[in-house]
Amino acid sequence: MNEIIENQTITIPHDKLVFVPLGGATGIGMNFFAYGYKNKWLLVDCGVGFPGDGLPGVDVLLPDPIFLADKKKDIVGLVLTHGHEDHLGAIGYLWHQLQCPIYATAFTNELLESKLMETGLLGRVDVTVINQGECLDLNPFEIEFIAMSHSIPESSALAIRTQQGTILHTGDWKWDSDPILNQETNKKRLKELGQEGVLAFVCDSTNVFGEKQTLTEQDVQNSLIELVRKYHGKQIAVGCFASNVSRIQSIYQAAVQNNREICLLGRSLWRIDAAARATGYFKDMPEFLSEQEALERPIGSVLYICTGSQGEPYSALSNLSTLTPQKNSVYFGPEDVVIFSSRIIPGNEKAIALLQKRFKAKDVTIITNREALVHVSGHYAGPDLIEMYKLVKPHIALPVHGEARELNEHASLAKKWQVPYSFALEDGEILTLEQEPKIIGQTETGILAVDGKKILPLGAEVIRKRRKMIEDGTLVVTVVLDKQGHILGDLHLSTFGLLETGSDDETALKEKIIQNINELDNSNKERDDLIENAVRTGIRQFLKEFYGKKPLIEVHLVRI
Repeated sequence: MNEIIENQTITIPHDKLVFVPLGGATGIGMNFFAYGYKNKWLLVDCGVGFPGDGLPGVDVLLPDPIFLADKKKDIVGLVLTHGHEDHLGAIGYLWHQLQCPIYATAFTNELLESKLMETGLLGRVDVTVINQGECLDLNPFEIEFIAMSHSIPESSALAIRTQQGTILHTGDWKWDSDPILNQETNKKRLKELGQEGVLAFVCDSTNVFGEKQTLTEQDVQNSLIELVRKYHGKQIAVGCFASNVSRIQSIYQAAVQNNREICLLGRSLWRIDAAARATGYFKDMPEFLSEQEALERPIGSVLYICTGSQGEPYSALSNLSTLTPQKNSVYFGPEDVVIFSSRIIPGNEKAIALLQKRFKAKDVTIITNREALVHVSGHYAGPDLIEMYKLVKPHIALPVHGEARELNEHASLAKKWQVPYSFALEDGEILTLEQEPKIIGQTETGILAVDGKKILPLGAEVIRKRRKMIEDGTLVVTVVLDKQGHILGDLHLSTFGLLETGSDDETALKEKIIQNINELDNSNKERDDLIENAVRTGIRQFLKEFYGKKPLIEVHLVRI
């Protein structure tokens, strides 16, 4: 196996087991990992990332699978650890570049099918359902699915066995001694693996700085029951992650204990509800109310579960925050209650604060984890990782799924607990998994952006220009000239996010442009490229001096 990297040839020996993170090693989201052995490749997870405010118009981010372009026939399978978007959401977009069998538990498969339906791939993808505890033979890899506690059902760690040794790939996990719907993490099996010998341990790093968790989902459920009782007769909405099935169960119990019905607000919640019921969860719950059904119930008799706890625009919570009632929609006003039953994802602080500000402007009561126990994390906290290392005792530690600070802390912790080798890899680095592991090179990786119906490189000009338009504005100038380069009539300026039409600054800018053109030699005025350059230079100089801006500039020259 040879990879061409920056005019160098990287040879991956036939008998070496290698690990290649293609996404998810150096950040949150886009989990996409490859294991190579005997010219065959096993893929683990294929998730999306979320762009934030800095990439306007971009829906989601994808890992670039260019490394696998010539390997489709050698991919033995893609195995999914669980159903979160950052672990399976990219499959529908990248399927044509992978075209390999997929293996997942029943609940994860239900979520995957809903994503495949959105991209027109339902029924065209080969998916096999695997139960936790079962083993999957994908020669030269054998994979065992091990139950792990998380915020979504059927989360699995993967014990990947090869002739060179066993890899334990955790996915996302935590310890929870009293789970609601999810299974407990199978400590017994993890300990057995540690005794058998774990060559490499690939582990999530998201919450490595967190304090040890002593509270459970059952504690949250008990707290929610008391909160709903406290606000008897009031309208109450609970915002949470749609995929947190255990939290939906807890909210349902809070409703039952207080003689309320449940209404779901948000498409993703209904999708999760359908997946849960199809795979045997929520079997004792009555069907949830639609918004229209809830409007027919007495005030205070319904408990609403809403999407949008991260401040997403157009989400259910965002709709509830509007100042004026909307026709045929639930309205929250003074003395109603909104509970934020989720953590703040870094980067969303501003959006959440603005959402809560809109509620407060209507005298709606806001409850977060500062006021009451309404959330526990679905991820382990730092001290829990120590217990995991004591159980697994790996030869190689490979922290993934975290920012640089988290990855480095995880790697340092592993070394502290006598793990012989620890690597915080960059995406694309190729590591041999052996008694003396080493990085043998770095393959090409990247990030793709889903931009409407198009998939583009993150650095595409159209994305770069749009970002520049948002940050610094846009200016379009039309200059009419004769063949000798004399200006005819007035300049026409169109600015977006910069100058006020008819302002003194607009007049001054026009004068600067005219000055730059007139300063050209007569022979140069006959060349469009030189005039265009003079116009751009004048605009840049003026806006930099008086506005400190570097807008997107379009110059239209018309010769008469």
